[in-house]
Amino acid sequence: MKILVVLTSHDQLGDTGQKTGFWLEEYAAPYYRMLDAGAELTVASPMGGQPPLDPKSDEPQSQTPATERFKADEKAQAILAATVKLSAVTASDFDAVFYPGGHGPLWDLTNDADSIALIEAMTAANKPVAAVCHAPAVLINAKSPNGDPLVKGKKVTGFSNSEEAAVQLTDVVPLLVEDALSAKGGIYSKADDWHSYAITDGKLVTGQNPSSSEAVAKALIELL
Repeated sequence: MKILVVLTSHDQLGDTGQKTGFWLEEYAAPYYRMLDAGAELTVASPMGGQPPLDPKSDEPQSQTPATERFKADEKAQAILAATVKLSAVTASDFDAVFYPGGHGPLWDLTNDADSIALIEAMTAANKPVAAVCHAPAVLINAKSPNGDPLVKGKKVTGFSNSEEAAVQLTDVVPLLVEDALSAKGGIYSKADDWHSYAITDGKLVTGQNPSSSEAVAKALIELL
């Protein structure tokens, strides 16, 4: 099974002067869950090369066994440092696509034409699309083959309004994932803040927060 992992290239947290990017746990845990299941992984980003890591996800309290494994894995670090350009990948070459979160995707992948086209092509081919935490925002501008919003009538989750408020970024982010999914007709639900919660609806898998990354990867593998 060939799985494409798509990371953000955006590193600015609005106009706060702070850095953002992808969230390490949301990349590392699914990466190893998929790799250990025998998947062949390709990692891409809009700009290619080394994607920006959210520095908060690199702090001691954010570390997990998966992030520790990643930090000791030179091969995995080399793959991450040389992501392919998203514009160069073709949906037909992959069996599924997975989007890790972090705040970065809210600014670039949500509106990225290559990403939207990729999601639409994967959906049209009945291939799984998975996203966790802030990354379900990548779904909001994609359409189903019938022209409806991709998430319309679909059970979905993603970073909740209350979690965004807890990290005090409600007024910084360009959109709130919970509201954006709901506005497109998604049937949004959530667990308590920071608890693992993943939903599968057809071939669409979404997870609520960093704690959900393992569950999303497990669900994606089960679909394959």
